[in-house]
Amino acid sequence: MNILLIEPFFTGSHKFWAEGYQQNSTYNLSILSLKGIYWKWRMHGGAVTLAKRYNEHVFKNGYPDLILTTDMLNLPVFVAFSDVKDIPIITYFHENQLTYPWSTQDRDKEKNRDHHYGFINYTTALRSNKILYNSHFHKDSFIYALRKFLKQFPDNNELSTIDDISKKSHVPYLGLDLNRFNHYKIEKNNDLPIILWNHRWEYDKNPNLFFDILKQLKNQQLKFKLVVLGEEFDTEMDVFTQAREQFSDEILQFGFCEKFEDYAQWLWKSDYLLVTSNQDFFGASIMESVYCNTSPILPNKLTYPELFDINSNPDIFYNSVDECIILLQKKIKEWNGFTENYSEIAKTYDWSIIAPKYDSILKSV
Repeated sequence: MNILLIEPFFTGSHKFWAEGYQQNSTYNLSILSLKGIYWKWRMHGGAVTLAKRYNEHVFKNGYPDLILTTDMLNLPVFVAFSDVKDIPIITYFHENQLTYPWSTQDRDKEKNRDHHYGFINYTTALRSNKILYNSHFHKDSFIYALRKFLKQFPDNNELSTIDDISKKSHVPYLGLDLNRFNHYKIEKNNDLPIILWNHRWEYDKNPNLFFDILKQLKNQQLKFKLVVLGEEFDTEMDVFTQAREQFSDEILQFGFCEKFEDYAQWLWKSDYLLVTSNQDFFGASIMESVYCNTSPILPNKLTYPELFDINSNPDIFYNSVDECIILLQKKIKEWNGFTENYSEIAKTYDWSIIAPKYDSILKSV
């Protein structure tokens, strides 16, 4: 089967996902993409440009058997300007603009939030033959939010379309290239426990709470080391600038790793991954660190209870900031060079397991 994967925002996790599936699928998969910048313009105008390129691709290579795209594409606009005939189209939702928290740095303030992008996600889901999500939490939260979203309009709300979307929704989870970390595995040999941050440096990952918790631990004279990784942006958030000084005695690494080898080895070295995020539809960076034998400390919300099975692993979850502090206190005080290993959970999301699930769903269409 010949699949054409269309990605309007070809960078970061979207790029890794597209290339990862391409490399692990049993099908012949080609990628048609735009550079991953100007995300709002990609959701509006990207469909027209990609339709033009799609038509050129078809003229040179013939029609694909199936089109796979993502939530960043305005699918109805793309279809209007491209020769898709009756080719089935599947959309993978990495995120959605109905439940994704609006950035405080964005010009569209929360109280006057621009609903164009949520509507693009809605009509894209409506036009798709199947919709895939990276977690059940994501699928459920999106479908639940659709009812409130459509009810705000004055008439002809078309609420029945929510059931149509729900019926064609599936959760194959996110595929990850975890085996690449094996090449850089090192044994932990730390004098003090290392606490890790390996997420994007953005507000939705809640760095303020992360560093506030660490400050409380430090004020209690608890000894630990700190590794802060993850993607930085042009303007550094004040909380990270302040943390450089506040934790100067604890910091082993602070900043983005240019080489994957360095990133991987810091994950293998670290002991505890403290997660304080306010948003996550999956949590790829969390799974990467857990695969590298870093023990997670997770809030009991978002996708984490689903992915890490809270019923089987209740000891890694906290329900409040106080609970989190108590949990970390206990782990640091009792630390003897050993951390609990949850890597078997992470392994279930490697492409070697996930790609056949994608192939099966695509074949069924």
